[in-house]
Amino acid sequence: MILLSVLAFLLSAVGGALVLRWLSGHARRYGQSMPQRFHAGEVSRLGGVAVLAGVLGSWAFGAVQAAHGDPGALRLGPWVAGWGVALLPAALGGIAEDVTQRLSVRYRLALTALSGILAVALLGISVHRLGIGYVDRALLAAPWLGMAIAVLAIAGLPHAFNLIDGYNGLAGMVALIVCLALAHVAMQVGDRAMAALLVSTAAATAGFLVWNYPRGLLFAGDGGAYIWGVVIALASLSLVQRNSDVSPWFPMLLLIYPVWETVFSIYRKAARGTSPGVADALHFHQLIYRRIVRSVFHDDESRRLLMRNNRTSPWLWGFTMLTVAPAVMFWNNTPVLMVCCGLFVVSYVAAYLAIVRFKVPGWLRR
Repeated sequence: MILLSVLAFLLSAVGGALVLRWLSGHARRYGQSMPQRFHAGEVSRLGGVAVLAGVLGSWAFGAVQAAHGDPGALRLGPWVAGWGVALLPAALGGIAEDVTQRLSVRYRLALTALSGILAVALLGISVHRLGIGYVDRALLAAPWLGMAIAVLAIAGLPHAFNLIDGYNGLAGMVALIVCLALAHVAMQVGDRAMAALLVSTAAATAGFLVWNYPRGLLFAGDGGAYIWGVVIALASLSLVQRNSDVSPWFPMLLLIYPVWETVFSIYRKAARGTSPGVADALHFHQLIYRRIVRSVFHDDESRRLLMRNNRTSPWLWGFTMLTVAPAVMFWNNTPVLMVCCGLFVVSYVAAYLAIVRFKVPGWLRR
């Protein structure tokens, strides 16, 4: 597992360097007037290429290693190829959007849905239980319903990660934390194969972060967010499906921040009569940037934006840990996990309204 992690990190870090050297010309396509733009200059959005190289390269090496004696006892068999095939439509669609800036939300959603369909068809991924009696009975009586939920989860989570990908190190660090939390529970239940895939994904993400945080030389773009979303969705569904001890609410609490950010954003835009696909600058992390993070005084505008950008992400890392910590502690306790999800939703809405209404305590702005 250590060897896979080192390989994933190096492939991603070197891939990031090659992107910066040879594939940065597309950055000028990203307009200065975009509402979610909080940086100066032209920065490549092809970090997803580096992450994809690290993820697929390490997975392929692990599968080959398993076929020749499996020295790490990771049990990464031919099924790993199914993960790669399921990942590719979403990843390549996101990368295509990063290069062209012309792929509509509808087509990108179709490609992530295709990843979900491939996962169900090739890997047999489905949702068999949600920890709620009558729902579980319905899932047992209608297996197609569990498959539909799995496709929805795999199609939606990549866009949730894309939604929170606004500042240096934000989505990447959230993905890294979630991967390690899932890997920890996978090890607790003896699922070393799942843990290996997740740890190598975390390592590939760390290789990308070398260029992304704090210098902001490379962005993950849609490609990177879609890779994290698909891999984490596949891992979450598979971990619960393969291990009856793991509560289905464990991954829900683990991912409640990006998931609820997406749900709340759809509601917020619908209430204003705006299409959910229209970008704006009213997401939670953007309000943190504007109204909580202290202003930075520096003569150079680019440097000022970078410093303020970098100070925003740690606030959201801490926010994420408020859900990751109880999720890891109570990964097999469904009632506690459900209560924690409810508490997060209430806390998020309260915090959002407080920031919007300028009622944030003074000590938070110091």
